[in-house]
Amino acid sequence: MRILITNDDGILAPGLVSLEKIARAVGSEVWIVAPENDQSGFAHSLTLHDPLRLRELGERRYAVRGTPTDCVIMAVREIMGEAPDLILSGVNAGQNAADDVTYSGTVAAAIEGTLLGIPSIALSQAFDWSGGARIPFETAEVHAPGLIEKVLAAGIAPGTLINVNFPNRAPDEVSGISVCRQGSSVHGMRIDARIDSRRKPYYWLTYSRAFKEPDVGTDTHALESGHISVTPLKLDMTFTEGLADLEKVFAS
Repeated sequence: MRILITNDDGILAPGLVSLEKIARAVGSEVWIVAPENDQSGFAHSLTLHDPLRLRELGERRYAVRGTPTDCVIMAVREIMGEAPDLILSGVNAGQNAADDVTYSGTVAAAIEGTLLGIPSIALSQAFDWSGGARIPFETAEVHAPGLIEKVLAAGIAPGTLINVNFPNRAPDEVSGISVCRQGSSVHGMRIDARIDSRRKPYYWLTYSRAFKEPDVGTDTHALESGHISVTPLKLDMTFTEGLADLEKVFAS
């Protein structure tokens, strides 16, 4: 099996090292195409107004000066020659659950793979954001290979991707695997207003994770319970249940 791995934390990210171990446990041929720099929060964005610069770092290992989406397109359309059998994105430093999936470059790389018709899985490792906490990537390393093999054996439906989050626990403390729906979270983006040395205002976007009691059956509840969350996501974002009501508005 030929596997493409990428991420949004950059080519030097520790999570990419973990993902390479995971990929080599599952497939026979691993290609690495990842952003030159940290691209966290870039979501499903494309670089359209600047050239994409490619740097070869070793056999089947490349850095792209662009977004995670750019990396997948470059790998499939330019670098690899033939499309991979599987795309793995991650292992992200921090969970990508609930509404965070809309910001996530990790999930976006899997979205792009799905658009290209390639089975794609996003993997993220939760950890304590309180400061100075160690990220337990070994939890993903231990549990991901078997999980991926089971997902592939079952098959990934066209137009969907699989979003996997590992809890902030040691490998032997994981409580199980939960197949669950995407949860919701309290909007955590804030503005940090500052003044520069010329007395001009400037701003930083900052993120604070406000607590919200997770609903049972969601990815956030699974993680809080020490479970690995496995969530199938659809590219088709149509609110199907609302179609009939909206049709009535324009029927007269």
